Amino acid sequence: CSSSLPASCQNSTAETDLCCFEGLHGPTVQTMRCRGALVLGTDPVTGPTNSWTIHGLWPNSCDGEYPENCDSSRDYTDITSLLEDQGASDTLDYMNTYWLSDDESNEKFWEHEWDTHGTCYTTLESSCFSDYETGEDAVTFFETVVTLFKTLPTYDWLSSAGITPSSSQTYTLDELQAAVQNATGVSASFDCDDDELYQIEYWFNVQGPVPSGDFVAIDAYEAGSCKSSGIKYLPKSSDD
Repeated sequence: CSSSLPASCQNSTAETDLCCFEGLHGPTVQTMRCRGALVLGTDPVTGPTNSWTIHGLWPNSCDGEYPENCDSSRDYTDITSLLEDQGASDTLDYMNTYWLSDDESNEKFWEHEWDTHGTCYTTLESSCFSDYETGEDAVTFFETVVTLFKTLPTYDWLSSAGITPSSSQTYTLDELQAAVQNATGVSASFDCDDDELYQIEYWFNVQGPVPSGDFVAIDAYEAGSCKSSGIKYLPKSSDD
């Protein structure tokens, strides 16, 4: 692939090589959670107490809409075996620590994220791989998500700005945004259930194919669902 290709959503002409350019679906949204899906009402706690966890990597159609379930012929079961069989055990170990479900098995969660979102990336279609092995597209997706997540130490960025989990302290949206913008140079989307922060979304354009391209950080297309003030960033441990 040429290194001079434009980033996703940054050109007005159709690209012919959709294995090199995410011309149909971009920007890309990396989503992560600090506590779990509080909307379930059970207040689940997942992952290390000093880190957020992965939710997923979602393509966006350059207009705020999210394509989903783009190729059911590549819906896989047993993601664990795919990763192990293709030498990605280190990625699997990391996922079992930082990519956890709060209401179903991790396996079902991973299957959903690939089937619903991963299959919509044109540069991950099976025809884009030489000597393609069944499931290689999904394995590449999970490796890419983990690699990107490691560049976004959200807990540390917030902590450096004096924003730490608390059962009593509240924060403003401006404070949260300032912490992220100081670290990344761009804004993010913050989602709350009522006044409880549970998710952040980082937005990117992709220059080149998803597996090997550059994820170029951009301002979020939307602010998220948190109110301007009174935001609770709750600890995972009930002892805090």
